[in-house]
Amino acid sequence: MSENDSTIQNTPEPNLLSGMSVIELGDEISAAYCTKIMAYLGADVLKIEKPLVGDSARSVGPFPGNAPNIEKSALFLYLNTGKKSITLNLESSSGQKIFKSLIEQVDLVVENLPPGKLESLNLGYNHLSSINPDIVVTSVSDFGQTGPYKNYKATPLQHYAFGGLMYITGLPDREPLQMKPRLPEYGVAQNAFVASLSALWYRDSTGIGQHVDISTAEYSASILENGLSMYSYTGNKLGRSGNKGYGRAAWGIYPCKDGFVGVIAGPEHRWSAMAELMDEPRLADRKFTERSGRRIYADEIETLMEPWLMSHNKQEIFEQAQKLGLAFAFVATPEDILNWKHLDDRGYLPEISHPDAGSYKYAGAAFQAEGIEPYWQRAPILGEHNDEVLLPVIESLEMDIQDLKLEETI
Repeated sequence: MSENDSTIQNTPEPNLLSGMSVIELGDEISAAYCTKIMAYLGADVLKIEKPLVGDSARSVGPFPGNAPNIEKSALFLYLNTGKKSITLNLESSSGQKIFKSLIEQVDLVVENLPPGKLESLNLGYNHLSSINPDIVVTSVSDFGQTGPYKNYKATPLQHYAFGGLMYITGLPDREPLQMKPRLPEYGVAQNAFVASLSALWYRDSTGIGQHVDISTAEYSASILENGLSMYSYTGNKLGRSGNKGYGRAAWGIYPCKDGFVGVIAGPEHRWSAMAELMDEPRLADRKFTERSGRRIYADEIETLMEPWLMSHNKQEIFEQAQKLGLAFAFVATPEDILNWKHLDDRGYLPEISHPDAGSYKYAGAAFQAEGIEPYWQRAPILGEHNDEVLLPVIESLEMDIQDLKLEETI
């Protein structure tokens, strides 16, 4: 068994969050991604899962060979690197007693259960803070813990719609579109990460714990670029512009020889670099220099750009443009990203081995700290740390482990 296959241990080297203890009551993305970042930075993250079935992310593909297996879900494996897993049924009185014992010494609980669920089990913030007065509980939900919509459910589709992102996505004369990735859930997880650390900082300064309330709908509305402020200030609506930057020429996504590139011509004083890059003197015509002219003659400009773009590869276009100070990009496929030497050189794509799922490259965290080694360990097997974590608690509470298993408490 390789080092990466061994039982997850605490961070061997000091890290930014070393010594911080976290319990995650998470299902799928938002809570799990929040605590994944914490584990990457050295926090001791204990994930509590449902007995027998675990986090529902374990049932979400893709799976190697398209064979469903709760230990081989790519989504679960990615979201839960570096954590410990125990199984515990919080609906049972025994499970609740065990949970209350576990939270006596933890710094933080991150949960994304339906609002009011923990309170109905006598495990809400007020109950937990009576046991551990300086605990921080971060609750992530679709619409927040209060308000008329607090019990409403939403998927990424609804969040794109409610938050206004769908209204500004798509072609001007077509219906609004959903973006493909589950951006609201990953984005709100990052908000939860920052808010949790802020609450812990406040706790360390004042000795007062906090209940942090994070709304996915509010996150979605907060990233509407300047759409809200534009309407608030002027009454004008930010509409759909497709792949073209608000109707601008030489500003959008264009086909090339082997895919697509993102072209941003930039301000007037950079336009000459466009003509130089594409070796097209006609692009240097004065009528194209100002943005107003480029808008008027957009079709003519794109006709002049097309031959050069279609004769060059996307990586080549990207690198040549960047050398001239033009902020071009290539539209990367997953294969491009996994084989991108720049990311590999920065250690962003660690290869992590799992005893059931095998060895694969994973996307890393989107930040680094000088002198700090990232903590990359595989995701846990369901209930892998039951003996390590639960046995001492069960013994202290004078419970019988076999009874707990028969009752499916653990």
